[in-house]
Amino acid sequence: MNVLRERIWLVYTTLAALSWSVWGTLTKYVSGEVNPYTYQILFTAGMLFSLPFVIYRCKKKDVNLKGIVWGTSTGLLAVIGNISVYQSFKMGGQASVVIPFTNLYSLVTILIALLIFKEKIRLINGIGILIVVPAIIILSGQSQLFTGPGLFFQHMKPEIWVLFAFLALFLFGLFSATQKLTANFIPTEWSYLSFIASSVLISVGFILSGLVEFKFSTQTFWVGSLAGLVDGLGVLFVYAAYRAGGKASQVSPVVATLQQLFTIGLALSLLKEKLSMVEFAGIGLAVIGSWFLLSDKKVIPIRPLDFKLLN
Repeated sequence: MNVLRERIWLVYTTLAALSWSVWGTLTKYVSGEVNPYTYQILFTAGMLFSLPFVIYRCKKKDVNLKGIVWGTSTGLLAVIGNISVYQSFKMGGQASVVIPFTNLYSLVTILIALLIFKEKIRLINGIGILIVVPAIIILSGQSQLFTGPGLFFQHMKPEIWVLFAFLALFLFGLFSATQKLTANFIPTEWSYLSFIASSVLISVGFILSGLVEFKFSTQTFWVGSLAGLVDGLGVLFVYAAYRAGGKASQVSPVVATLQQLFTIGLALSLLKEKLSMVEFAGIGLAVIGSWFLLSDKKVIPIRPLDFKLLN
């Protein structure tokens, strides 16, 4: 039991990765039917379904202005990041290049954690980071970066879509880092509530600006809302992981790596896909890299205001 308490942040991190892998799978069923602004409305609607399970735990005495500001900023960064990915596609970017590239956002988070948060990592953790980076690339379906790097970078010419891809990469990395900042000031529940509030305000802005298209099927609404619900749960679990003492330099890359593993698992079970030898190698790297990342002799106590999901 003590081991679980010492590693509770890893449990939350794993749940976040699982949630986001389900979110990614569901997103494929609606992304072609709606624009990103409508997409945001559906996701927000889904997150609102989770409010009854969280809002009753929000205590007024725990409110902190800095935490609320960081929490709402986190939501803004996530939305702008998603819009940037969409604009990258619109400007000619190929999904086979943009998606695996933006999946490397954890590198930005790691740099922020080391240079700004002054987090300390052991040598073995650093080795883990170096291992999970190629694992993320391979599991994102871009082993070509290693087998034929010239062809991959041929698509990365200085064009407008590349700038949007870089912007998305930076914003997603910043998004993960600000989650850590938010968790430093307010409990998990308030962090999540701030994120949802930001998402609602942005959604209202999209509606008032006439960017939202309401011509979608009932099935699209429910699938999109379900995707929003599990996406929100992923955000909630990351907040809980940080609140439980998880380091940004560990939580972010582990989430990114496990998300790819879970996504492959869903593809194998639901779509009956088969793995290539390269993908098996990617899984092996992911497991080894994650183990190195998680090697930490320091015992991190749980704070009293943690999200008690497992109790």
